[in-house]
Amino acid sequence: MARIIAYPSANNISSDDCLIGTQKDNGSTNQSNPTKNFSVEQVVVAGLGYTAYTALLTQVGIAAPVPTVVKNNTNQTFTWARSAPGVYTVTVGNTIFDAAKTLVFGNIGKRSKDDYFRWEVTSNVEITITTFDNVGNPSDDVFETGSFEIRIYS
Repeated sequence: MARIIAYPSANNISSDDCLIGTQKDNGSTNQSNPTKNFSVEQVVVAGLGYTAYTALLTQVGIAAPVPTVVKNNTNQTFTWARSAPGVYTVTVGNTIFDAAKTLVFGNIGKRSKDDYFRWEVTSNVEITITTFDNVGNPSDDVFETGSFEIRIYS
């Protein structure tokens, strides 16, 4: 076995780089505890306990919000649509949303209005977002580089 000081130091690291670790047997009859490669991303997700879709949202007029994706480690494609004034859906192809394990965080961004949004997990493939003006009426044209994050806990 090589000594740890024999390996060169890394200057850069990425989420798909591998780390060597021992996978615990978790009480099974297999007592071998095999040494395996784990990606940095796998270690981060295991430590955090969730995957995330994070984007900056801008919405103009009656169009659906347009995301600029900052991070997405869910292995899903998120599709945005407008269904009524101030009502939008974000959908995925596989069943990943669970009302008890999905959280949404965000804000409307650069707008200096008292507008706001609410969210709801409406199915295991869809979240509905409703934006409101300062008096509580559903309203379009609310997001301007707003932060938006969906966290899916395991």
